[in-house]
Amino acid sequence: MLDDWITAVKSELGIDLDVDVTGLLDMTRDVAHGVARPAAPLTAFLVGYAAARAGGGAEAVAEANRAASALAVAWSANADRAAKADAGAAGKPESPKPEAPSKPETPGTPETPGR
Repeated sequence: MLDDWITAVKSELGIDLDVDVTGLLDMTRDVAHGVARPAAPLTAFLVGYAAARAGGGAEAVAEANRAASALAVAWSANADRAAKADAGAAGKPESPKPEAPSKPETPGTPETPGR
């Protein structure tokens, strides 16, 4: 399905380029998890734009992709270090993520399945 989609998009856009799907997906994963989810498709666009400005071709895409992925990994590591430093400066250990609040029960009313 994905290969068919990539082939169709390349045809629609008039692009004759071998696409490193795995590399691009790895980069967008790094960005989505290390920066923010909405940053992933925007970064993919910027990688393509940078590759085009560098003359296009598979090597230009690969180089722009490597640079964006490395930046995302470094960004995440820096954010983690900053969070730990902030927690240490406050004299508190990092707090775990809060659990979702449980559903309050109405006193005297048993929980009815299916409601």
